[in-house]
Amino acid sequence: MEQAAHSILSQRVQAIKESPTLAVTARAAKLKSEGKDIIGLGAGEPDFDTPQHIKDAAKQAIDSGFTKYTPVAGIPGLKKAIVAKFKNQNGFDYTDKEVIVGVGGKQCIFNLALAVLNHGDEVIVPAPYWVSYADIALVAGAKPVIIECGIEQGFKLLPAQLEAAITPKTKLFMINSPSNPTGAVYSFEELKALGEVLKRHPHVLVATDDMYEHVNLTGEKFYNILNAAPELKPRCIVLNGVSKAYSMTGWRIGYAAGPAYIIKAMEILQSQSTSNPTSISQVAAQAALDGPQECITPMVEAFIKRHDYVVDRFNKMRGLKCIKAGGAFYAFPDAREAIINLQKEGKIKEATDMALSEYLLEQVGVAVVPGSAFGAEGYFRISFATSMDNLKNALDRIEKALS
Repeated sequence: MEQAAHSILSQRVQAIKESPTLAVTARAAKLKSEGKDIIGLGAGEPDFDTPQHIKDAAKQAIDSGFTKYTPVAGIPGLKKAIVAKFKNQNGFDYTDKEVIVGVGGKQCIFNLALAVLNHGDEVIVPAPYWVSYADIALVAGAKPVIIECGIEQGFKLLPAQLEAAITPKTKLFMINSPSNPTGAVYSFEELKALGEVLKRHPHVLVATDDMYEHVNLTGEKFYNILNAAPELKPRCIVLNGVSKAYSMTGWRIGYAAGPAYIIKAMEILQSQSTSNPTSISQVAAQAALDGPQECITPMVEAFIKRHDYVVDRFNKMRGLKCIKAGGAFYAFPDAREAIINLQKEGKIKEATDMALSEYLLEQVGVAVVPGSAFGAEGYFRISFATSMDNLKNALDRIEKALS
């Protein structure tokens, strides 16, 4: 039967795997439903409710009958809010023809890949990377070129590494700052240096994923690669969304801005796949962007406290090393020493991060995502978008399992 399924399914779908973060979350939920005491630290979503004024806007949209099809690329009011957001917060000038609204940030990246990539094209992806970049490139028939950027270099790509990776086949370079899974944030100078490399290679498109822009743990000004290298604008696509900043993960609204011809191509793809994003979610997203921004502050303040606690605890644990994050709500400890210790003691069979996460789930009931899911063997990711009580309990358990 398996052989038959293999011949029926497309090569495209067989080239990729299920999102590991979603798989870990599902497995933890299943064990929990069976009555096991599980703390899930896999999910990358804020544990705060969507702010009230955003929910109110959505309710009003339903009550006023705003429940029909909308333009494929988004309602005019939301596109206007996105244009204003880029202008006021980032200093970028876009027209509504250079902006598209998608069903979450993931769809925008997916549509971008299908719009610009051909079979055999190369996509440069610094690792650790968000789990979907490489697989989305594969779906588009392209080849992900993974560049390892370990803890030793602060999980950030160096200009020399970028230069060395670019070939005549390179079509797209993906940059994600603040990063999921590491929380690493590129400084203006670091972005400027990468920009200098890219300026020498005009055939390379740049995609910058700024989904965690507002989850800022240091209070330092956020910079996008276009701030540091504005000359890249004619070949740069800026990706963002409302999921993380406004705790709206389930509303599924992402957006992108870039050259009009690329945005139009993404719109054509969207017209043949999902059509418009949900009408009600679009109204909610417009309220999020147009409304008061103070709702982000208490959430970020909580994340800062949790971040400091988690990093401090991990660094006191046997075999772990964890550096501070600049943004997002993840910790990404280096567990290579801990993995070797556990194997030597016969607690895990293989010296892999997969074996470590299985061990933590089975032995102490904590679900973490192995680093290999993000292209970084020997690490693991936890989300601290959960209560301090949960974190204390989970970290006590992890400490016990590693001691």
